[in-house]
Amino acid sequence: MPENRRTSLNPALERVHLVWDLLVIVLVVANLTLLLFDSLFLLSPLNAAFEAMAPSLHVAYDRHIRANFIAIDLAFVAIFLFDVLLGWAVAIAERRYHRWFFYPFVHWYDVLGCIPVGGFRLLRILRVITLLQRLQRLGLIDVRRWYLYSVIIKYYDILLEELTDRISIRMLDSVQSHLRSSNGLSGRMVEQVLRPRQQALIQEITQRLEAMAGNAYDHNRDDTLLYVRELVGRTLSESPEIRRLSRLPMGGQLTRGLEGSISDLACRLVNEALEGLQSPEFSALVEHLAESGFDAWLRTDSHTEKVSEQVMVDMLELLKAQIAIKDWKDKYE
Repeated sequence: MPENRRTSLNPALERVHLVWDLLVIVLVVANLTLLLFDSLFLLSPLNAAFEAMAPSLHVAYDRHIRANFIAIDLAFVAIFLFDVLLGWAVAIAERRYHRWFFYPFVHWYDVLGCIPVGGFRLLRILRVITLLQRLQRLGLIDVRRWYLYSVIIKYYDILLEELTDRISIRMLDSVQSHLRSSNGLSGRMVEQVLRPRQQALIQEITQRLEAMAGNAYDHNRDDTLLYVRELVGRTLSESPEIRRLSRLPMGGQLTRGLEGSISDLACRLVNEALEGLQSPEFSALVEHLAESGFDAWLRTDSHTEKVSEQVMVDMLELLKAQIAIKDWKDKYE
């Protein structure tokens, strides 16, 4: 179960948890301060400077703390180990995790920080971070308002962007080198990727062409028929035979009737032809054309493979240039 289960405790237990968490934070900070000071104390130049500046304090530290440093550190370790066991028991009681033995794996830094050996002691600082997160979740503090938090987030963001950019560019370099050194990559792409999906792609192309033609005519039917009528009228008006016919008695009426009949006939032919785009015969024709074009498009040779591979290399180069742009400069400067 998630750790926010603790928010369901009664106020008294919540205060006990809070007091204990604050006490552990103080102890961890004190222990880390002691470890840092003792490490500096072991450096000869700093030891000599400390002895020169505060000889009595130097003697007291050397006699009472340095001489018993292991015992003092073990006392801190005992408290931290008790905190781990207490937290484990509380997690089991609250059914916080899926299994009872998950706690030491989730809080591995707390467990390793209890080992009083070398670098393991530095893991105790992670305990402070987790305790601050707990106080943040309880609403007692807001680390997002801290200046230190903004500085850490800034440089974490910069570091993460730089790392991911370098990894991405390195990967793209590797892909480009494989493309340049590969033989017949385009042919393998056609045979292994496109060819198995040929029929589905042809059907998709056919459906899109039919839909495009049908929608275009449905939205422009009136304009199309008007254009056909004007075209028929202009063609007849420019015909010498129609001009001679119009000079005969009743020729004007005959010409206008002939123009209307031919216009109606042409409009009907155009309308039926375009409405026939939805017929099975037209679908079969479009599918046949698409299949022929698809086969021609999939046909490759050495020149086609070189062009295709160079296109992919150039596209990756553009992508690398885009990734190389340091966006954090615009964000933080």
